[in-house]
Amino acid sequence: MTWRRERWTADHPLPIGVTKRAQVGELVRAGDIIAAGATLAGALRVPGARRLGLSPSDLDRELRVGVGSDVVAGTVLARVGRRFARSVTAPIDGRLLHVTVDGDLYIAPIVDRWTVRATLDGTVARSDDAVVEIEGEAWCFQAAAAYGPDAIGELTLGVDEPDADLAPTRIDVRLAGRIIVGGARVSAEVITRAHACGVAGLVAGGVPPAGLRVVYGDTVTASGSPSRDDRPTVLCLMGFGSAVLPRAVYEPFAALAGARAAIHTASARLFVFSTADVGRAETPSPDVVMGEGPAAYAPVERAVADADRRDVDQEEPAQTDEELSPSPSDRSPSER
Repeated sequence: MTWRRERWTADHPLPIGVTKRAQVGELVRAGDIIAAGATLAGALRVPGARRLGLSPSDLDRELRVGVGSDVVAGTVLARVGRRFARSVTAPIDGRLLHVTVDGDLYIAPIVDRWTVRATLDGTVARSDDAVVEIEGEAWCFQAAAAYGPDAIGELTLGVDEPDADLAPTRIDVRLAGRIIVGGARVSAEVITRAHACGVAGLVAGGVPPAGLRVVYGDTVTASGSPSRDDRPTVLCLMGFGSAVLPRAVYEPFAALAGARAAIHTASARLFVFSTADVGRAETPSPDVVMGEGPAAYAPVERAVADADRRDVDQEEPAQTDEELSPSPSDRSPSER
């Protein structure tokens, strides 16, 4: 278990029914839609060429809708004639899937639409109907297991110490869409509350199996996307139950807090997109002391400024009493 910054690859499996996907060589950022499609039910066969009185080879010329297009009930699919026109219309809302060699049409109803988002900043290295692969550079931590869909959001520290458990009271709607680091353990109550508040993901040293069953049910499997994609992703860094995070793991979390991050559940990896030198915990700048009021400059800087000011004063010619007394020509007649 260690943090590493190098070049990684992330595979994004695609469900059946892809309508569009990113192409090889395209630049993407974590969170961008790289594929979209729909889940279809059983297709319905609609007579085409026979209803229009055409030969099957002539049907393509009269089609008004291309194969693969979405249609609504009543849409004219093909039409012939003017005064005594004959047409074929869609009987249901769905997608025109296929035209047979006999000139019949197949339309399938759309039961669900899906999208797949990138979990890595980089370049598309592979793109087909089965998977979209992205290659890019990022900080990465290889965890033990991940549950839920891929998650993208701002990395937020939810505990003050590596051995602390994430308290349910620290979860509210202001953390919606973020990935929260939960320390040694996240309980079932925390997962449930994160689900209600729209949290994108939870990262912790350990997670109790009972807490996972509360949200995902008894059929949940590791590194697998559930049927619903609104549930928070849970990343187990070390295992199940409770596991205190080592300092070497916790301190980079504190340094990387606020950066964009993504959980790739298929590989159980946490990607964080930040500069190369941010993996080490940073100390506050010594020249400014931050507080609730205005910034106060440190005594060292004030002493240097005072020394510079004294040097400037020493370079200017000193004014004596003799220089300040008026000359004889400047005196009034009465004074002379």
